[in-house]
Amino acid sequence: MGTPDFAVKSLDRIVNSGHEICAVYTQPDKPKGRGHKLMPSEVKEYALNKGFTVYQPLSLKNEEEISLIHGMSPDLIVVAAYGRILPKEILDVPKYGCINVHASILPKYRGAAPIQRAVIDGEKKTGVTIMQMAEGLDTGDILCIEEIEITDTDTAGTMFEKLGILGAELVVKVINDIENYRLNAVAQNDGESTYAAMLNKSMTNIDWSWDSRKIDCLIRGLNPFYIAKTTVGTSLIKIHKAVCCEGKGKFGEVIESKKRLVVACGKDTALELVMVQGENGKTMAAADYLRGHPIAVGTILGEE
Repeated sequence: MGTPDFAVKSLDRIVNSGHEICAVYTQPDKPKGRGHKLMPSEVKEYALNKGFTVYQPLSLKNEEEISLIHGMSPDLIVVAAYGRILPKEILDVPKYGCINVHASILPKYRGAAPIQRAVIDGEKKTGVTIMQMAEGLDTGDILCIEEIEITDTDTAGTMFEKLGILGAELVVKVINDIENYRLNAVAQNDGESTYAAMLNKSMTNIDWSWDSRKIDCLIRGLNPFYIAKTTVGTSLIKIHKAVCCEGKGKFGEVIESKKRLVVACGKDTALELVMVQGENGKTMAAADYLRGHPIAVGTILGEE
């Protein structure tokens, strides 16, 4: 059970390790792009190409869906970024229960956006936890856990790729020795838990009173799902990439604007905007943007 490319990696490793797939569950097709054409999830595309039976229920809580899964008699259900809550009636069906590939070091970052939130929060490391699923939100016992570094250049996008690969490796390791991992499962410490809420567009407006490190983490943690933005007068500019640098001035003040576009931030720090995008424009290097859209030194970004 999974939906995005993150889950495809686990499914592919399970398939290639020789396990029999009873069925694949994924989210219903959703409208995408300018034409709002219904498009299948990455998991559905992969599964159909492999000839697997694919189910896309709106809910797993009705008797029909529960009976269908009972009829398959699965030994194990593997869940990876599925986006649906599994009721107890389904959690109890498989011989070995249900296991989840969760992209954080549980109990930190339970919830929908653990990868993005770890980058936004400036964490130096994150990881993948394979857990036995329980009724609570990411509260199940830990079967296996492995950490990975978050570098200063990683975005949510690069971490999705890295953690997807790591998750695929770990989940197959657990499946291949499931009885032993279940026997040695470790309960989570609920007192140390944190929640990773879904992202939303309101998070994309940059607050230049923050220090440059915090702003840089926000830019990287949103990318590519949302892009951080600010205003230059009445115009909007999106910031795809930035780096912390030396400099100081008023919050949001442009302190360099020729070959580099440097903005003063809180706590006497500064941020160089490296890749930007004007309204209805293409993403480009800041130096190229400035040639067509000069910004005077002393301009305060974020002011209307």
